[in-house]
Amino acid sequence: MSSPRKAAIPVLMYHGLHAGADARGRYDPVYSVHPSEFARQLDWLLAHGYHTLRIDDAATQTGSLAVSRPVLITFDDGDVSNVETALPLLRERGMVAGFFITSDFVGQPGMLASSDVRMLADAGMGIGAHGRSHRFLEDLDPPELEAELEESRSRLAAITGCNIDALALPGGRGGTRERNAALRQGYRHLFGSMPGHNPVPGAADWWQRIAITRRTSLQRFAQLVQWQGVHPRLAQARFMALSWPKRLLGNAGYERLRARWLLQR
Repeated sequence: MSSPRKAAIPVLMYHGLHAGADARGRYDPVYSVHPSEFARQLDWLLAHGYHTLRIDDAATQTGSLAVSRPVLITFDDGDVSNVETALPLLRERGMVAGFFITSDFVGQPGMLASSDVRMLADAGMGIGAHGRSHRFLEDLDPPELEAELEESRSRLAAITGCNIDALALPGGRGGTRERNAALRQGYRHLFGSMPGHNPVPGAADWWQRIAITRRTSLQRFAQLVQWQGVHPRLAQARFMALSWPKRLLGNAGYERLRARWLLQR
């Protein structure tokens, strides 16, 4: 068995867990992972000695108390499968995860209700923000940006009774302006979508993540977690390739193109 790189924390990015398009929640043909595959991935982590951490714990992975193979599991958006499917599978294995929730999505069809968000928090899971409306932060003017960040944080805090200090940027879109605005609002841990590992100690206010999709085989999953082999390089190459149409078309144009492509699959 190959060993993962030392002094690095992989952060896995999930969305919904759906067996098929007719499952409860908001199915996405790319990002909806089959529940059985998610269970296999959790079992692989356990079998290979990985320990799931909460975000605050991961940010302090230094010294003699650090676990040898840390990993963060995160979910974006707030799909109802987070509580109906992910939570039982995690609890069965004594594992934890962080859930980044778009506050305007709470209570919408297929998404978590306020009581579900509280259930996740009460179960010891981490709760973070994912924007108020899921609009891309870099598309917002300064007042809109401040409102998007503040209202998301305050609503989730009111629901959970917890301090909300972690933010996953919607779509991973944003740069220095957005990061600085979030830090001013009181967020301490910011998560993007660029694939990669996070060195320890590193910049605790910025985390790279590894997208786990419906087509992620267990072999690919293992290489991505360990950041070894061809699949990490392919993930980075794909991320860079997609950055060009995003720049050329803008976020709105790129999302329209993606929607048409998904309809044709």
